[in-house]
Amino acid sequence: TGRVTTKADVFSFGVILMELVSGRRALDETQPEESMHLVTWFRRMHLNKDAFRNAIDSSIEQNEETLSSILIVAELACHCCAREPYQRPDMSHAVNVLSPLVEQWKPTGPDADDLYGIDLDMTLPQALKKWQAFEDTQMGDSSYPASMASLDNTQTSIPNRPSGFADSFTSSDGR
Repeated sequence: TGRVTTKADVFSFGVILMELVSGRRALDETQPEESMHLVTWFRRMHLNKDAFRNAIDSSIEQNEETLSSILIVAELACHCCAREPYQRPDMSHAVNVLSPLVEQWKPTGPDADDLYGIDLDMTLPQALKKWQAFEDTQMGDSSYPASMASLDNTQTSIPNRPSGFADSFTSSDGR
């Protein structure tokens, strides 16, 4: 319909889940016509367990534990991509389905708390402040090229509050 709705967002989220599970793009024109559109192809693969196992991204190790999680994600993806918007779940349902998997697949190991410089126990606003502090120290570092500093400083091109933006929206974490 071309309308932007929460149900359209849910559909898009389902497509992203399908991309993650299969390792394929939403539209792959290099595939035969019956396999070109990811949603149609994924639904067809999901109906047959043997075919579905072959449809999983080859970079994912398919042991019993991962396969169980992949099947949960695939089921949610298909539900999110239901043909009719009223048949699609709310994002809160998606969160409820995925939340147990987050704890199950949370990295564990000696450097898990700071994987790629990200503290997984930090809230989004805390992570943003840490990143901003890191950027500020890099800007003052003489090894940081001046040309990069000017490229990173785009604050002047973005208005503080776009015109028409609700004055009541003041949440620092975007909720």
